Amino acid sequence: METHEVKAFLTLAEELHFGRTAERLGVSTGRVSQTIRKLERRIGAPLFARTSRSVALTPIGRRFRDDLAPAYQGMIDALARAVSAGRCLHVGFLGPTAANFLVDVMTTFEDSDVRIHEAQIGDMFGPLRARAVDVTLTKYPVREPDLTTGPVLLRQPRMLAMPTTSPLASRTSLSLDDVVDEVHLDIAGPAPDYWRTHHLPSTAPNGQAIRRGPAATTMLEALTLVAAGKGVCGVDRKVALHYPWPGVTFVPLVDAPPFETGLVWRNDASNGLVRTFAHAAQIHAATSREMPAGAQPNVVW
Repeated sequence: METHEVKAFLTLAEELHFGRTAERLGVSTGRVSQTIRKLERRIGAPLFARTSRSVALTPIGRRFRDDLAPAYQGMIDALARAVSAGRCLHVGFLGPTAANFLVDVMTTFEDSDVRIHEAQIGDMFGPLRARAVDVTLTKYPVREPDLTTGPVLLRQPRMLAMPTTSPLASRTSLSLDDVVDEVHLDIAGPAPDYWRTHHLPSTAPNGQAIRRGPAATTMLEALTLVAAGKGVCGVDRKVALHYPWPGVTFVPLVDAPPFETGLVWRNDASNGLVRTFAHAAQIHAATSREMPAGAQPNVVW
């Protein structure tokens, strides 16, 4: 059965008038009558009882309408969702630095629907693989065979968030050897081994093992644990600038690699909207200032 036949039947079943049905469908009354007769011949029974004064559904017509209407509406809804998804970009982000960056990039997408979703450290790629998001702004490295990585968009020096009461909090800089006796917060969830090794080295340069403390799922959890004296953790410089936290001091960590952030998407999701968003992000990264002006938080430089 063709779509125009379904639409003609359901419209006539609602209007019970050939003239109004033809007007709604934008066709002639004769075309509606011809379509219904063709459908009745295929079914082998009348769907409508017609007189010179009225049109009514037959019992078979009522049953056919009740069975067909939900299926047709489901098809219309599915099409609408597909069209909406084609115009809507779901963007994930990991951490406050990525969130601030996305705000600026989103201003160039006024004609498109961009919806944002916060990713969790322990499941950075789960929403991508579940198709809940189309692209994610996250910290590198990313070495996943089913995911594509774009160029580095943000590169931020690493700092150590530590309790203000720590004797090391007054230092102008620190190395991993300096803080090897500190308890370093862990990452909650099954982050990839290579990512964990890169961001949470197990030993200091002098070979001494680094002690692990409580695990944090978000940056707010991590800063709360640091302020409570439960450990220290590495953060990027923009976190230190934008998120001053009572009881926490940020000190540059000179011998740790900088945090690098970029976009990641599924190999099969390189559609036009994803590519356009990635291009806009690159342009913004190339033209934005590395350090915004403004008051300095509790940071030791």
